[in-house]
Amino acid sequence: MCSDEALLTAVARGDQAALRALYERHAAAMLRLIRRLTSDQGIAEELLQESWLAVWRSAGGFRGESSVRGWLLGVARRQAHNQLRKSRPQLTDLAEAHDVPDPAPSVEDQIVQDADRTALLTAVRALPEHLREVLALVLVEDLAYPEVATVLAIPVGTVKSRMSHARRRLGKMLAATRLEGTGRR
Repeated sequence: MCSDEALLTAVARGDQAALRALYERHAAAMLRLIRRLTSDQGIAEELLQESWLAVWRSAGGFRGESSVRGWLLGVARRQAHNQLRKSRPQLTDLAEAHDVPDPAPSVEDQIVQDADRTALLTAVRALPEHLREVLALVLVEDLAYPEVATVLAIPVGTVKSRMSHARRRLGKMLAATRLEGTGRR
């Protein structure tokens, strides 16, 4: 098995088999990231394909400042943001809607097993998007802070600060929920 770095170098030389190998390793994580940006499965899959086209075209630009996984997630995020910014939301009559959100538990729900899930999910959803995004990349995608910084195109110090703010806010919201549950304030 080749390393991700070796595969990306091969992709930069035009090796389609190397691209396939990288796709098999990282497409699921890229799709999860894109799905957090759009609720439409079809659009998410199109964005994933656009992301892999961008990887094919720009593999030679990988400088090794982060992991290949972090770089790929950054490509996916940029592609998604660029495409979603261009597109106008399509209004659909709810009676004609076919793309109903998946009722399965969210990723956050699966991660936390011992906490009060409803309270935790409510607290996570109440966080501003920039904090939720960092939280998801660190806890769900298991990326190191430098990789998150690469994906989001922000300094590592900002990633640390956002994680700290997210933890502090979650702690306060969960503490308040527990006090409400006991009838104390």
